[in-house]
Amino acid sequence: MSATPAVDCREIAAHWNLDPAVAHLNHGSFGACPRPVLAQQDALRARLEAEPTGFISHELEGLYDAARARLAAFLGATPEDLAFVPNATHGVNTVLRALRLAPGDGLLLTDHAYNAVGNAARYVAEREGLELVVARVPFPLADPGEAVDAVLAAVTPRTRLAILDHVTSPTALRLPLEQLVPALAAGGIDTLVDGAHAPGMLPLDLDALGAAYYTGNCHKWLCAPKGAAFLHVRRDRQAGIRPLAISHGANSPRTDRSRFELEFGWSGTVDPTPWLCIPAALDFLGGLLPGGWPALLERNHAASVALRARLCALLGVPPPCPDGMLGSLFALPLPAGIEPLPGPVPDPLRDHLFDRFGVRAVVSSWPAPPSRWLRVSTHVYNGAADFARLADALRELQTAAEA
Repeated sequence: MSATPAVDCREIAAHWNLDPAVAHLNHGSFGACPRPVLAQQDALRARLEAEPTGFISHELEGLYDAARARLAAFLGATPEDLAFVPNATHGVNTVLRALRLAPGDGLLLTDHAYNAVGNAARYVAEREGLELVVARVPFPLADPGEAVDAVLAAVTPRTRLAILDHVTSPTALRLPLEQLVPALAAGGIDTLVDGAHAPGMLPLDLDALGAAYYTGNCHKWLCAPKGAAFLHVRRDRQAGIRPLAISHGANSPRTDRSRFELEFGWSGTVDPTPWLCIPAALDFLGGLLPGGWPALLERNHAASVALRARLCALLGVPPPCPDGMLGSLFALPLPAGIEPLPGPVPDPLRDHLFDRFGVRAVVSSWPAPPSRWLRVSTHVYNGAADFARLADALRELQTAAEA
């Protein structure tokens, strides 16, 4: 890897509305939209409200197509295979609620799955009488092959769909989808990828990956407004996928678009500006560093790896996975004794880090207490001052625990 691109984080952070008194080390949960993109959204909303009928009835489809084309190029996808959805959880539910599996067929997910996705899988499994198998992926782990082996070992003769994270939410683990998707497909098993964190964090080529279904957020690492996400459905699977809200596209007589595009292109009146701002977000983030998006991905990954190494040394814990299985967020185990001790969700240490030190980060008990993990996510606006504040907070908590 080449040297990490030099970044003036204070200058870059000025493009966001983030409170400078807070160390924002939880970008991964809700993202943060920069001022230039918010300005574009304000302009689009003004156009919409100035002439709602003209904007929605005459302009929106062309704007939608242009935004979809830009996003598809960034994702390595074909525009006609993309649909806009409000968030990745919505995308997962769309696929799970549309599929028609037979009673006794099986779903597979991992114990690292996002809670909302696990809830959706359990709901559909109970409603349809499906087998639901949870693969226990080891963590810590020393090699991506351990994750591959754990998932494939959980496959049963009934398994029809595997629901896999690209980057796991509780453990920040980049799953080796390049190996898992074809291995599962060889056994006749489709994959639904929860890629909530991946767009803007990892280089993507969805057509090459070949997953039957892939959904991802644009409000996280792409920094688009909240409400911007996508669902990618492989062409041979589109006939079986319908939107959660059935609307005018279901009986449209148009022949210039596929039924998939017609149904997902209009499901009722909503604010479309988050999706229409995706090109502005791509342009803004891609223009922050001289090397464009590749340099930004490299810088964020390198910053995450370096900060994890620093905190592991401070706390005396080994890295729980190889550097290559990280994106721009990481999780590490917290030593026993750090107060406040684990309690009800959310962990009280999360709020203590903010109230006492002004640090935003995720603290969770995974898979259950007393196991306790700190998850840190950084973006290009984070710099040395944020990292030092977190390190100082952990040093103080560690010293108090050892006293």
